[in-house]
Amino acid sequence: MLAIRIEKPLIKALDLLAKEKHTNRSVIIRNAIIHYLEDIEDLELAKLAQKKMKTTKSLLQIRKELGLDS
Repeated sequence: MLAIRIEKPLIKALDLLAKEKHTNRSVIIRNAIIHYLEDIEDLELAKLAQKKMKTTKSLLQIRKELGLDS
């Protein structure tokens, strides 16, 4: 269980979204937190992969190497 303080305008927006999605605000908030944590994890993995790369290539170079540009 977690208690947080949320301003009234945000609560109204959450309630509208929950009504539109046929759910409740707790589900909306839980899903938002899950997506946020996944995004943070993805960003950290991307940063780690970037550090391991010795060189970088432009999108144009990659497209040519893959034969995507004629």
